[in-house]
Amino acid sequence: MLVKKCLAEILGTFWLTFGGCGSAVLAAMFIAKEGSTPINLGIALVGVSLAFGLTVLTMAYAIGHISGCHLNPAVSIGLLFGGRFKAQDLLPYIGSQVIGAIAGAGVLFFIFTNGEVNGVAQTVGSGAGSFATNGYGDHSPGVVKYSVAACALGEFVLTFFFLLIILGSTDRRAPGGFAPIPIGLGLTLIHLIGIPLTNTSVNPARSTGPALFVGGVALQQLWLFWAAPIAGAAAAGLLYRFAFEAKHDGK
Repeated sequence: MLVKKCLAEILGTFWLTFGGCGSAVLAAMFIAKEGSTPINLGIALVGVSLAFGLTVLTMAYAIGHISGCHLNPAVSIGLLFGGRFKAQDLLPYIGSQVIGAIAGAGVLFFIFTNGEVNGVAQTVGSGAGSFATNGYGDHSPGVVKYSVAACALGEFVLTFFFLLIILGSTDRRAPGGFAPIPIGLGLTLIHLIGIPLTNTSVNPARSTGPALFVGGVALQQLWLFWAAPIAGAAAAGLLYRFAFEAKHDGK
């Protein structure tokens, strides 16, 4: 049974990484041509945010009944702290999520680097935003350069509320069958906030996959995108477990 769950997590995290990061890498700034006239058909920040939300929404319905559709080491850890997940399954889940993210990033890397612009092959750089990697300081994704403290706090808060959404919408007192919708929309909102800050992680596996193919600063700064999301998820899990979880009397 655990093997089936891990396979589902591999496939689900592949889809999240390939779909979410793929929208940023391939479609965010897409320029098409009508005749000789360039046309900007890029999906930009809103489109990328929606893509990440849709990957989780679709996978939640596809594999939620198999593995719970964590797709994220921080989610697994948050659910563990929240009393919703078994400790013995944690490392297999995290390993599966990282494998899925690396595989998704690998397929995306192959596709991206086999394209040409004016006869020159596309390559990935080392700054945040390059190949959907995350970063802080001089490697913030936009014009504004955010400090490591600001990015750590942002990732902590965004992951904290993501876990609250997950724990609340999957609570047995919540309406049944609808959890993937608020979870997917919640991740969309998180990306609308977080892309200008760090390119949005809230998921150590999603951050690891692209960083391995970019290397350099993306790998050097990867520690933050493990530490802050895990801390935020654990804090949310503990809070929900001891403050909001249903007691045996149903209250």
